[in-house]
Amino acid sequence: MTNETIDIEEQEQEDLLYEHFRMEVDKGQVPIRIDKYLVEHQPHSSRNRIQQAADAGFIHVNEKPVKSNYKVRPGDIITLMLDRPHYDTTIEPEDIPLEVVYEDADLMVINKPAGMVVHPGCGNFNGTLVNAIAWHLKDLASYDPNDPEVGLVHRIDKDTSGLLVVAKTPDAKTSLGKQFFNKTTHRSYNALVWGNFVEDEGRIEGNIGRDPKDRLRMEVFPPDSEIGKPAVTHYRVMERYGYVTLVECILETGRTHQIRAHMKHIGHPLFADERYGGTEILRGERTASYKAYIQNCFKLCPRQVLHAKTLGFVHPRTGQQMDFTSEWPADMTALIDKWRKYIKAKE
Repeated sequence: MTNETIDIEEQEQEDLLYEHFRMEVDKGQVPIRIDKYLVEHQPHSSRNRIQQAADAGFIHVNEKPVKSNYKVRPGDIITLMLDRPHYDTTIEPEDIPLEVVYEDADLMVINKPAGMVVHPGCGNFNGTLVNAIAWHLKDLASYDPNDPEVGLVHRIDKDTSGLLVVAKTPDAKTSLGKQFFNKTTHRSYNALVWGNFVEDEGRIEGNIGRDPKDRLRMEVFPPDSEIGKPAVTHYRVMERYGYVTLVECILETGRTHQIRAHMKHIGHPLFADERYGGTEILRGERTASYKAYIQNCFKLCPRQVLHAKTLGFVHPRTGQQMDFTSEWPADMTALIDKWRKYIKAKE
């Protein structure tokens, strides 16, 4: 059995399925739910992800799809079947420019541009940030880009720009990973969202889980529900432009699409965020000139307006507090300037 993580984030079942791993249940195995069994044998997969795979018909036992409550028996042949051929996930170095903000023997901090995928996945097997890091560190004998004990400590979305930390050693990744898990890191994002806020700051709490109607999008569920994972976002108004607002978001947790889903949940989708409804004209005037203005804004910054502005952590070797700040990229800067001029002209 391979060590491939069960990941169906962007998969939809088709008639033709391909085998991605196969294993035989031990002879002495007592009956146990297959989702629990696979969690124990797939340490890089969550039980929720395994249940999603089963619900989608991707987990087969003895060549037949089963649900997550199926109880495995000795001699069962378990396979993961996906609707894409198995792809060699070996990470190869690629000569892609990197903006390295800081680097030493233990780690480096990178300012990722919008549009760059962080890690290889379905449909993006090269040209990623991980490939670029592998090239940057290709002369470092101790760094293996295919070793999960080193490398990226956290991720941001493809069309989100900003700061990420990379561990060069297993000790550095362990230390940084614990800091993220224990919520002792400091991360803030800047986002342009639709609508004006009544209050100057607030707190959003709601579990983040896969949207059952759209598997490429996350949904917010009640905190006391058993759906999704707990998530908390704090926000503060930075500037108001009438129909849109520039906010700072500070994360207590780091869930997939957390800021995007939380802002959508409270009625303030990120500007130009197509997946969460931000490419609709949600606030403002009905005039042709205003509609043309918004379309020009979308062209100026054709992605969700979200930037990982600051990143702080304790250095894994020295114990020193490390704090980094990155400037907005050109597209976001131009868009904010355009809104500032717009609201000034309205005064």
